[in-house]
Amino acid sequence: MNTEAATEAALDDPAALKHIFDRARLQSIAREATAVCPAFDADRFLALCHDGLDALSLMQRLRRVSTSLHAALPGDFRANTEVLRQLAPRFDSSFATLALGDYVALYGLDDFDLSLDTLKFLTPFGSAEFAIRAFLLRDPQRTLKTLRLWAEDPDDHVRRLASEGSRPRLPWAARLPVLMADPSMAEPILQALRADPSAYVRKSVANHLNDIAKLFPDWVMERIEAWPLDDARCAWVARHALRNLIKQGDRRALAIVGAGAAPLVAGVRFEVSPRALRLGDTLAMQLRLQSNSAAPQRLVIDYAIHYVKAAGHASPKVFKWKTVELAAGQSLALDKRQVVRDFSTRTHHPGRHAVELMVNGQRLAQSFFDLAR
Repeated sequence: MNTEAATEAALDDPAALKHIFDRARLQSIAREATAVCPAFDADRFLALCHDGLDALSLMQRLRRVSTSLHAALPGDFRANTEVLRQLAPRFDSSFATLALGDYVALYGLDDFDLSLDTLKFLTPFGSAEFAIRAFLLRDPQRTLKTLRLWAEDPDDHVRRLASEGSRPRLPWAARLPVLMADPSMAEPILQALRADPSAYVRKSVANHLNDIAKLFPDWVMERIEAWPLDDARCAWVARHALRNLIKQGDRRALAIVGAGAAPLVAGVRFEVSPRALRLGDTLAMQLRLQSNSAAPQRLVIDYAIHYVKAAGHASPKVFKWKTVELAAGQSLALDKRQVVRDFSTRTHHPGRHAVELMVNGQRLAQSFFDLAR
């Protein structure tokens, strides 16, 4: 599992993902470290890692690995970075490789240039998106200057690190207060990468801008409005960067993606089934409509489920459905299925759940389902 996929999965089920650092993998790390550094104290490493392991979360296990490496490696920081470089290609999990970057963040803050160069080397093997943040917190200007150079690197992993590492609100990572207060500090990085040839990099840029949009929506929209949105790569980043504003029905964001006009449609049929569900059941949604416009129109179609909370009130969660280009008079048929299940970020409660159809930010239809225990 790659780092990005593992991080996203951890948001849904962090308890299961902690087993990335199970005893078998710790044994593997000890074995590989000994192979590249015969003086490595494998017994000490394993003893430290195993102490209370079962009670540790995913990120606590990652930190335990990095601190145990420090205790078991024989050299000083500069010597140990050479071991890390040899060790990274031997890891069988890209997510586990984050422990090597974490080692650099913990023990390399006083050797800035070597540490950043080591993180640049390590990031293609997993990612240094968490580790680089320690350096941004210590010296943001100096680190951002390096990240701006990395935004021109031929390796897409390094270019992505420039954007992902400087995201103000990266999940599972320390917040960056300086960048949260002044997003213009990282703006040169985002401008350099807005039309990157790699979708991997562009997704990071979009997520970075989406982070900023939660704090400074007008700042984000002003910059995107100045982009060459006839470039397909820029347009993709714009759509994904503005996704939360679009879900909220923000007229300016909808206009930027070409869906600012009111939807001209007729014969709207929005059906939800079954009307009675239990946790684990599948909710089915069906939409039928026809364009009532004499010209083509872009429709951004979303739906909102009003989840019942423990206290009895409901709170909406908007989901993306589809963006379509509908020709004059054209009909549209869409079907959607969604399993109703608990996540670490959402616990379902019994009661009536309203379901709204949103098109270009406007509510066009509403239905419901009842959730039983």
